[in-house]
Amino acid sequence: MQSVDFTTLMAACAELREGWLPSRIEQVYQSDRFTIALGLRTFKQRGWLTLCWHPQGARLGLGEPPPRLPDTFTFSDQLRHQLVGLALSEIVAIAPWERVVDLKIAKRPGEAPRWHLYLEVMGKYSNAILTDGSGQIVSVAHQVSAAQSSLRTVQTGQPYQPPPPLAGVAPSREEPLARWREQIALISGPLSRQLVKTYRGVSPVIARSLAQRAGLDPDRSTAQLGDRDWERLFESWQAWLHLLETEAFEPGWTETGYTLLGWEMTASADSVQALLHRYYQTHLNQQAYEQLRHQLAQKLKNLLAKARQKAVDFRSRLQQSAEADQLRYQADLLMAYLHQWQAGMTQIALPDFATGDLVTISLEPEKNAVQNAQRLYKRHQKLKRAAGAILPLLTAVTAEIEYLEQVEASLSQLGDYHTLEDLSALEEIREELIDQGYWDVPPQRRPPRQTQPHHYQTPSGFLVLAGRNNRQNDELTFRTASDYDLWFHTQEIPGSHVLLRLEPGAVPEAADLQVAADLAAYFSRGRQSDRVPVVYTEPRHVYKPKGAKPGMAIYKQERILWGRPQQAQQFMEQKQSLPGESKGNANSH
Repeated sequence: MQSVDFTTLMAACAELREGWLPSRIEQVYQSDRFTIALGLRTFKQRGWLTLCWHPQGARLGLGEPPPRLPDTFTFSDQLRHQLVGLALSEIVAIAPWERVVDLKIAKRPGEAPRWHLYLEVMGKYSNAILTDGSGQIVSVAHQVSAAQSSLRTVQTGQPYQPPPPLAGVAPSREEPLARWREQIALISGPLSRQLVKTYRGVSPVIARSLAQRAGLDPDRSTAQLGDRDWERLFESWQAWLHLLETEAFEPGWTETGYTLLGWEMTASADSVQALLHRYYQTHLNQQAYEQLRHQLAQKLKNLLAKARQKAVDFRSRLQQSAEADQLRYQADLLMAYLHQWQAGMTQIALPDFATGDLVTISLEPEKNAVQNAQRLYKRHQKLKRAAGAILPLLTAVTAEIEYLEQVEASLSQLGDYHTLEDLSALEEIREELIDQGYWDVPPQRRPPRQTQPHHYQTPSGFLVLAGRNNRQNDELTFRTASDYDLWFHTQEIPGSHVLLRLEPGAVPEAADLQVAADLAAYFSRGRQSDRVPVVYTEPRHVYKPKGAKPGMAIYKQERILWGRPQQAQQFMEQKQSLPGESKGNANSH
């Protein structure tokens, strides 16, 4: 992910100053432990200013309205108490070439600031700090103690100190070519790396962009550059400094990320704010998606391993219980042939009552025949009691395995991240595991955004709905479905509940039924198979057992079709999903 460098931060501040200063702070909301949103209002517009100190995505810019969920963070509570109703009057860098922005907040525009809200955009050291007018720290997003840093502490009650000065030379448009070249070429090395090491404010992205604009390989050694190469590179350098001075930024997309210089763009962007919000929100959501998906996969793997081991143990003990009648029979034989027992015997062979075949019985030599028979009777009673206790436990753990496999199937349907809907569907799976007691409740728990099932159309135009997770499966089957619809599910294979919506009197063609069956096969654990058995029936014949977990259902009066997962994939690739669901979103599953 491309980090916010000095150029990006200055471009964001310039655009905010032009359209959003002065403005009134009406609300403060913290959506997570790295992001604060300030609700701003000017004479012409309202919006949300996002301040983010995420280690990979620290930034400043306009964003979407935050979700309407409770805000329980202490930092936002302090900001809300102090800043709401005041005016955001200035947004400035605290020093040249520093990635620290000072948001000055006064009672009225033009008055001396009462508060300073500092946003430090410095990678893993990023932070947000609120001070009063005299520079005393009142609240901080992330406190830094002396044990954490020997260079600079950041704690409430102490004076605010800027970060240590940056190393390197401060760029200047007045610096001549010869001096500038001498600074960079003092130690030979890759061109882009030498630019970053020598001058402040030059990020790896800017260094590579400067070199490419000059027609040079960014990894080329400075010792290999000729006079004309240095002249072209100096022209790019001056163009960059001129852009920073005039604030004439040109936001746009590149093949690998974004640019604000107007160079090497593959597409332009409407504004700096829109570009930054889209880029970083997408990448941070993708990171969160991959992390949560990995956590869920590991959690389900561990839960299933434990449940399956329990089932193996219970079956083994039931197998032992099945031998209880044999123990009683051996005790009966021993009691019938007491006269054949001799002291010190470790085993005895006695004739079967019915067949006369010899039955070998193990004995404990220190006990007599009666005592050995009593021992066998006791073991028989113990195993019979164990069978009665273990059978319901085995039934429960078998149901638990079926449920966890159903959740695992929902997780396996999720591919790469494409839209926020994918992340929300994943969060719903986590929420379900929390509700079922399989996952510890995380701090600052926030309910996920409600997602919608997959939507498709059959050749005849009928709507097909496929659940993304167990919550949606229950919603489709027991709330959405009507008496005229048809319900589809893979036979004895975990998968999504699929609903073919039908109007009263409508009769689906065989092609419509096949499409629904293909989708049911695709959204199941049988996705990799060529053909998968799929049952379908009317929703009134589908029941949820009492006490059953989410997504579990039983059915009757079913009919069977063979679903073809590969045909379903081709169907989705032909853009036959409804406008409400993009092709990319469908293909992600």
